[in-house]
Amino acid sequence: MPRKKRMRIGIDLRCLASGRRSGVEEYAVGLLSALFRRDQENEYVLFLNEWRDERIDLSFAEGFSNVSVRRFRIPNKLLNLSLWYFRYPSLDRLIGGTDIFFMPNINFCAVSRKTKLFVTAHDLSFETCPETFSWKQRLWHFFVDPKGLFKRAHRIFAVSNSTRDDLVYRYGIDGHRIEVVRSGVDQRFRECDRNDPNMLAVKEKYGLPYSFILFLGAFEPRKNIIAIIRAYNALRKARHPELSKTALVLAGVSGWKERGMLRAVEHSPFRGNIILPGFVDDDDKPAFYNLASAFVYPSVYEGFGFPALEALACGAPVITSNSSSLPEVVGDAGILIDPHRPDELFRALEAVLLDRKFRQTLRSRGIARAKTFTWDKTAKRVAESFASVSPARRDVVG
Repeated sequence: MPRKKRMRIGIDLRCLASGRRSGVEEYAVGLLSALFRRDQENEYVLFLNEWRDERIDLSFAEGFSNVSVRRFRIPNKLLNLSLWYFRYPSLDRLIGGTDIFFMPNINFCAVSRKTKLFVTAHDLSFETCPETFSWKQRLWHFFVDPKGLFKRAHRIFAVSNSTRDDLVYRYGIDGHRIEVVRSGVDQRFRECDRNDPNMLAVKEKYGLPYSFILFLGAFEPRKNIIAIIRAYNALRKARHPELSKTALVLAGVSGWKERGMLRAVEHSPFRGNIILPGFVDDDDKPAFYNLASAFVYPSVYEGFGFPALEALACGAPVITSNSSSLPEVVGDAGILIDPHRPDELFRALEAVLLDRKFRQTLRSRGIARAKTFTWDKTAKRVAESFASVSPARRDVVG
């Protein structure tokens, strides 16, 4: 009986260059960790280009005899220019030749004809919400040419049905070449006791109050943070006695056009109760979700929405948008609102914060739903897709 040939699979790790665990980095590390544990047969060669010493954490790839890293120190601008203009060098040949070259995110790329190109599509926000991107970001996407990259790909992994639909209707991609493979959630996101010493340490480290509404993400227009501030203002103006000490915590990294958000904070009559703790260390994020009375994420557009899923896994009641991929992630485990209607967010916050029984129901539903999103499931689907292009050996063992 023919057996599958051992394949050589190249994986582009340039998506980890920022050193921060954004959605794309979370996806790459979570998927690859599970994939390497699951597949001990095929050979994996990781392509990494570091002009500067970025000290990227590759511990997730250590301890596997079939996984190796090929590091290069080519100036990124020079490499990108060459890949864009000359379609050279072929990245698969640069790492010694591969049967498959997998990109966990879009980037400048050239591969030889013999290798099968697999690409993950996280979202098309740069197409659907171009006004939320800086001119530098738009220029980068123009030269990367995502449409051309996806059309060249042998297989595309879409992280949601929403992203798949965008690829089909905006780019005219054949739906048969797209697989919807949902992301997972890391096991560090789980329900914890509020009196756990780690919870108390994080609370003290960031100066968090006892009761607060949480947003955690990038400060950029697409995240719709101004709507959160307006809803919070309305909530406090309603003068519910039990919510008089409930604060609003806007946590995360600075983004493009954050000045509008900062002005909204400055002009809020309750600005003394709006806390901006800044960047949150990855290890501290689970504590934030666990400590929050509610998690709000009224993003206008998301390809998947990791923060909403992480909050569900930690038992935080989630209020999020009824648009793009977010209903696929949250389902009936959270409250879905129109992101363009701050009054809906205000009413949802009242419902969650004033009804303890309802809040507990959402916690239970969220934890149960999050358990259906595992990286092992994601890795299984990806491994099966890789295997579908593996040529069979004609020799019979034994």
